[in-house]
Order: sequence, then structure tokens, then C-alpha cells
Amino acid sequence: MENHTIVWVGMDTDARNNQVALYRGWEQSFKEWQAGMDAAGIRKLIERLKREPGEIRCVYEAGPCGYELYRKLRKAGIHCDVIAPSLTPRKPGDHVKTNRRDACKLARLYRAGELTVIDVPDEKQENLRDLTRAREDVREDLTRRQHRLKRFLARQGYHYQEGDSWTLKHWAWIRKIRFEDSNAQTVLEESIRAVEQSQEQLKTYDARIQENAQKPEYARKVQRYETLRGVGTITAMTVVAETWDMRRYGKAPQFMASTGLVSSEHSTGDHERRGKITKAGNAHLRRVLVEAAWHYRHRSNAGAKLKKRRKGQPEAVVSIAERADQRLNRKFRKMVDVHNKKPVIAAVAVARELAGFLWAIGQIQD
Repeated sequence: MENHTIVWVGMDTDARNNQVALYRGWEQSFKEWQAGMDAAGIRKLIERLKREPGEIRCVYEAGPCGYELYRKLRKAGIHCDVIAPSLTPRKPGDHVKTNRRDACKLARLYRAGELTVIDVPDEKQENLRDLTRAREDVREDLTRRQHRLKRFLARQGYHYQEGDSWTLKHWAWIRKIRFEDSNAQTVLEESIRAVEQSQEQLKTYDARIQENAQKPEYARKVQRYETLRGVGTITAMTVVAETWDMRRYGKAPQFMASTGLVSSEHSTGDHERRGKITKAGNAHLRRVLVEAAWHYRHRSNAGAKLKKRRKGQPEAVVSIAERADQRLNRKFRKMVDVHNKKPVIAAVAVARELAGFLWAIGQIQD
């Protein structure tokens, strides 16, 4: 279909309103209006767009409003894409941001092919992803609450020095503490209750994720990812929820880049300069990969638990996992012991390569 017959529609959405900008072909003039984000507003938008001659192509940025607008437009037979906000081109001198300007800019960039379209999950995948992300939020809440309790006790002169924190012994020490002042005692009791509440929530989420991991549609992928050191059920389910089908990434570097673990680069001519990781990708994947990467600082021999997870898996999968054991442990030790890199930097570098091994396992078909 010729480009001049295509109608390009950029939309800037928020919880209540949808600012719409419409361009016909390569025309510089455009039409704009505001539509509601409720059911009636989306229905009127669909009716308005269907009156346009030619093919309709809509776009908006992924955000807190989710994918309901995308799904309703697609169901009505209107082509719609969702793009990654972090990868939207921005002019260095442009310091004016309004819904109207954003909608127009999206339509023009979409028409020029300058936007990065994301893969929109179906409702089942989105619900699974919400589950794993909610578990991550609770884990962060638990850590913050634990830190608050420790800082409160430290201000009161209580410093635990008999081993690791949050063990049974540590909890027994905390529960023996009593304050004469009723206000301080209230803070202590409520802080303990807050930590325990987060711990119970975390157990509930973990149990639900474990239950999902046994379902036929997830079990095979999870069990294969678990052949890698440091990749337990929670990490494997996070990878499944965030990527769904690893085969949609044509090459391993594409998956690595999607995690934001690749180095930034500012090169010109013969001068090559690489900087920190881009972090322009899925932060949830990046977090679990870095956590898993720390396991490769230890010796590369597989323990009993890891051997049990690998038992019964395809030979190709086990081979990839064994190569990962050797390569990633060697890389971690070389960066720290030979090149004197900080362990945290080594962990990030190993996480990037771990993503490549996950990709390789995801390409194997029965």
C-alpha cells in the first residue's frame, strides 16, 4: 500500500485522557483532538478512526495505563503499536513537553520509522508478569523494613555482632529487647510486625510462583533454565514471564541488549570508547541475572542439587549449562584476580554472558 494512503496516529495517554494527533500520508498539516480513556471514550475514538480513508496505524508509549487501549484497537481491526519510551528520539534543545506536542512527535517519528516497537504480552502473560513483579516489590519492601528495624536498634545502642542478620538466632536476640519508654517499645513492636508481614507476603508469592512453575506451559522452560547455576525457580519464572518465547530474539546480543547489560559506546574514527552499561532495557531481567551471576564466583564443579536439576534434561541443554559453569567462573575470577576489577563489575559482566547462555537454551526445541 502506498505511504500516502496511510493515516498515522500518535497518542499521548494518561489515566483520564488520550491526546490524539493524526497525519494523512506525508502531509505536514494534522488533525488533533482529545478522547477519554474510559470505555465510551475509546469507542468514540474507534468510530472516529474508522471514518478515515485508507489504512490506520496508531502508536502510543508503554506506560502505567497498560495495554487495554492496544487490545481494544486491535480487536476493532485497527493496527496499533506500543513503543518503548526510553528509546524515543529526543532533540537535545527541546525542553518543552506537553501532551499535544508528544502526540504530534510520536506520529511523525512513527511515520519516519524511528520508533522501537515492543512485543505486547497477551493477558495471560501479563498476569504472570504482574505476579513475579509483585513478588519483587514485596522483596524490596522487606529489605527496606529490615533496614529500618536495624537502624532503629542501632540508634538505641543495640548492635548485633554474633553472626549473620535475620537468622533464628538474630530474631531471638531482637525479641528479647525491651524498652522502658512506651514510644520506643511501640516502634520496636510495629517494626517487627512490618517485617513479619512482608515475610508472610513473600512466602505467599513464592508458593504461587512455585505452583505456576509446575504447569505444563511453563514447566519445560523453567526446568531447562534451572540447569544453569544460580537460576532457581523464581529466577527462571521471571525470565519466562518477561521474555515468554526466547526465540523472538534472533541473536544472543539482541537479548543481552534488551536487558540493558551491554556497555554504552562513544566512538569516533579510530578512537573507541566504551562506558557503563546502558540500563536501557528490562530492569527486572537485569536484576535477576546479576543476582544469579554472583554464584559463578565459586568453583565451577556442579553440586548435588545442580546435578539433580540437570538429570533428565536434553543433552544439548546440559552441555550449554556445563559450558556456562566453566566460562563464567573463569571470567569472574579473571576479572577480579587478574585485572583487579571490583566484584560488582565482574558480576555485571558475567550476567551479560549468562543472558547469552539463557538465550541459547531458549532456542532448543524438542
